[in-house]
Amino acid sequence: MKPKIIVFSGAGMSAESGINTFRDSNGLWENYNVRDVATPEAWVQNPDLVTRFYNERRENIISTKPNSAHIAIANLGKLMDVCVITQNIDDLHERAGSQKVLHLHGNIRFSKSSNPKAEEKYYPIHGASLDAKDLCPAGYRLRPHVVWFGEAVPMMSEAIGLVKQATHFIVIGSSLEVYPAAGLVSFCPENAKKWIVDPKAHEIEIHSSFTCIQKPASEGIRDVIQAIKP
Repeated sequence: MKPKIIVFSGAGMSAESGINTFRDSNGLWENYNVRDVATPEAWVQNPDLVTRFYNERRENIISTKPNSAHIAIANLGKLMDVCVITQNIDDLHERAGSQKVLHLHGNIRFSKSSNPKAEEKYYPIHGASLDAKDLCPAGYRLRPHVVWFGEAVPMMSEAIGLVKQATHFIVIGSSLEVYPAAGLVSFCPENAKKWIVDPKAHEIEIHSSFTCIQKPASEGIRDVIQAIKP
């Protein structure tokens, strides 16, 4: 069987590029309460605040660069069949050169219609800012293409299908605490080779079939690639 490598990346990947997450400070995300900026209710109550918050995050992401872990995964993809499934809303995997990237929680560089009945269609955001004048063709205000707390994860079925095909499964920079995304590990074939890379890997509840590499993403991925390459 041709190797099918699935990389499941989380916040630890982007943290090494200088992108913080709300989990760094007890429910605060860059001094914002996540419930005020990352829920459908927050959008209804104050779309300007939500838009401003994501404009700030987008500006931060644009100013950062892929780190050596992103680049190592992209380079592996030039040699083998690698698909990245990421919980991150940044585009650092793509900017590093990865060709197959599935964003479970959306991509902050895109927007979508705020009409709850609209089809899932995405519009690229040129630059850092989205504002109240940016509308979809039907006249609804555009919102960030981000899956908020309380919303369904539309790409989950596709992600499950990919994980089921894995011959090699790499969890990197994820605490496996955010569901339903964290549940993907249960769909990995029993005979697949599995790794989890995280500085606190041995503290994460994971099946014994996983090899734990207690290192940051940029260091741990080198160990995994060494084991994968023929």
